[in-house]
Amino acid sequence: MSYAYLFKYIIIGDTGVGKSCLLLQFTDKRFQPVHDLTIGVEFGARMITIDGKQIKLQIWDTAGQESFRSITRSYYRGAAGALLVYDITRRDTFNHLTTWLEDARQHSNSNMVIMLIGNKSDLEARRDVKKEEGEAFAREHGLIFMETSAKTAANVEEAFINTAKEIYQKIQDGVFDINNELHEIEIDCMLFSDCFVNEHNCMIVIV
Repeated sequence: MSYAYLFKYIIIGDTGVGKSCLLLQFTDKRFQPVHDLTIGVEFGARMITIDGKQIKLQIWDTAGQESFRSITRSYYRGAAGALLVYDITRRDTFNHLTTWLEDARQHSNSNMVIMLIGNKSDLEARRDVKKEEGEAFAREHGLIFMETSAKTAANVEEAFINTAKEIYQKIQDGVFDINNELHEIEIDCMLFSDCFVNEHNCMIVIV
């Protein structure tokens, strides 16, 4: 299936916050209660539509363990969006957000859209981080914020798609240069008459 744009996402955050479950819920519409720890990175993809245009989301789910941090850093390159995830039932995962955010901003493009996600909202009885705290952290650092549940699918669709809408708007506003390969925002050649793929397998459009 052809698409107008390809957006690369990276999902980051501590081990066990539900990153892989969020990806699985978004791409396959299912929840896997027992999931092995991610080793390195996992990959998923899905097509969505924004403003009448087909957009392919290429999503990289990263390991949260410190031992894999160097691998994770290599996947920031070219990412147009990031989902920074914490577990609302584990205060330590919220406390580590600043470190994750510093890492993301150091190794990614300055215009990358970052969505802060408080996951496991279905476990309200075990909540250890108030929603207002997540909202305050997002405001302080210029992030989008949403609470989700990979188990019930609450707000999972919205989290991924709202991030894409922000990226798309940045393209419309000229913030993202679609011909800059560092942004990993590719355009399908099928939609344009004058384009070619360069030696880096990046699509160049002649306008």
